[in-house]
Amino acid sequence: MLLLAAAAATTVVLSVRSLDRPLRLTAPLRFKVPAGASFARVASELAAQGIVANPRVWTLYARFKGLAPAVKAGEYEIQPGTTPRELLTKMVNGQVLLHSFTIVDGWRVQDLLEALRRNPEIAATLPAQASFPAQAAEIMAKLGSPGSDAEGQFLPETYRFIGGTTDIELLRQIHAALVHELDTAWADRGPDLPLRSSYELLIMASIVQKESGLPQELPKIAGLYLHRLSIGMRLQADPTVIYGLGQRYDGNIHTVDLQTDGPYNTYTRAGLPPTPIALAGAAAIRATARPEKTDAIYFVASTKGDGSHVFSATLEQHNAAVAAYVAHQRKAAQDSAR
Repeated sequence: MLLLAAAAATTVVLSVRSLDRPLRLTAPLRFKVPAGASFARVASELAAQGIVANPRVWTLYARFKGLAPAVKAGEYEIQPGTTPRELLTKMVNGQVLLHSFTIVDGWRVQDLLEALRRNPEIAATLPAQASFPAQAAEIMAKLGSPGSDAEGQFLPETYRFIGGTTDIELLRQIHAALVHELDTAWADRGPDLPLRSSYELLIMASIVQKESGLPQELPKIAGLYLHRLSIGMRLQADPTVIYGLGQRYDGNIHTVDLQTDGPYNTYTRAGLPPTPIALAGAAAIRATARPEKTDAIYFVASTKGDGSHVFSATLEQHNAAVAAYVAHQRKAAQDSAR
């Protein structure tokens, strides 16, 4: 009897010790715990894949500790070296795998929706066959702003989400981030800002965003456009014209495009366009709320080739900068043709 008891005790000790031996993994593994699945089923499936050596002991341990019902559904990434005990803790804590979704500064909302559709980890609920305007209108209605234009209403950033999150759930998070950023910037705006609302701030920030990819230039470009606005000068912003052209834009702005009136043509109309023209990033929003003071009202690409601009306070200075840029481009074309 003593021998039997000793053998049984040894078996129990060895079984418990198996909970602290690494799982049979040579590479990271992604494993999904379905909603409503019992822990016994989870252990059995991992054993069937050859990962857990003793699923019964693991299950009995989880039940004895009262942890089996606490395992959270979701997708987990299991690293080599993980023990059954550690994996159980991870599942109880719900340390599920998070995926990344990045929105690029200056995207249009249509670009955002296309990126959502292409992401296999995001559950699609928006009607795929619907036209863009109909889809955008449905989104804003679901976000509690029926009738609002969707352009500009989402903050470019990298977002982390659980696999299976729906597109509308993620859009709600992204829109909330934009509202928070915009409200904060508006509350902290500089004095004498010639804008009447946070929405006007968002419109102007979208123009600033499209005019430069250099963060250090954003405050000066914002100051330039706000200076134009404050003195009653038309914005004359090419990105607004391009936005108004939509599918008709062929990669170049033609003279007729600048002369054809429309709500987004800031060459023919004074003031701001009716809506944002892109998704403005946090840096562009903050730069527009706190712009650099400047007497410049003109700017053109510099000859440095780094995306920077030359700013001018007078038309004479601007014409000289434009001439320098044109000459530089002509020489570069000639050099490349040799």
